[in-house]
Amino acid sequence: MFTGIVEEIGKITALKKSGNNLDITVEAIMTPELKIDQSVSHNGICLTVVNIQEKEYVVTAVKETLEKTNLGTLQTGDPVNLERGMRLGARLDGHIVQGHVDQTAMCTKIKEADGSWEFTFTYDPGIGNVTIEKGSITVNGVSLTVVNSKKSEFSVAIIPYTFYNTTFKTLKEGDMVNLEFDVIGKYVKRLTEIS
Repeated sequence: MFTGIVEEIGKITALKKSGNNLDITVEAIMTPELKIDQSVSHNGICLTVVNIQEKEYVVTAVKETLEKTNLGTLQTGDPVNLERGMRLGARLDGHIVQGHVDQTAMCTKIKEADGSWEFTFTYDPGIGNVTIEKGSITVNGVSLTVVNSKKSEFSVAIIPYTFYNTTFKTLKEGDMVNLEFDVIGKYVKRLTEIS
């Protein structure tokens, strides 16, 4: 369980194919505090730490994760949003995030406003996910509020702190991002479909 509040931006230092899996080595300030078998969110994807060496740690992504997320597009040197699992009893500053990506989306527009940015994303509505105005969405592991909700598109407003302390500062039009839709909204949608 995560909150969508990014702790730091890590750096991909190595990518190694192992059968259908991908071993991802990440350099991060938090590394000395991690333990083997600990869950860490990488651009919104919950992955398990399998090895730790000094400033770097390794996680493994399986085939299904690579097919349903943007992990397969990562390259050595790329930045990645990192968040450790939430502690029981800790303050929930973002929203309930499971670290299970529902689908990817494409960044289609970046508009600079006076002191902030508006990012627009398009996604395939055929999968059944929806956004609502002022609802929660996780984009690459960042907890955000939806604005301009449409059937296959939504926007988010990014304040300077979020822009400079996440990978939003490197995001470009045409880039693929991971989306996790609000878990409560997903259950409500499912219940209305079976009623």
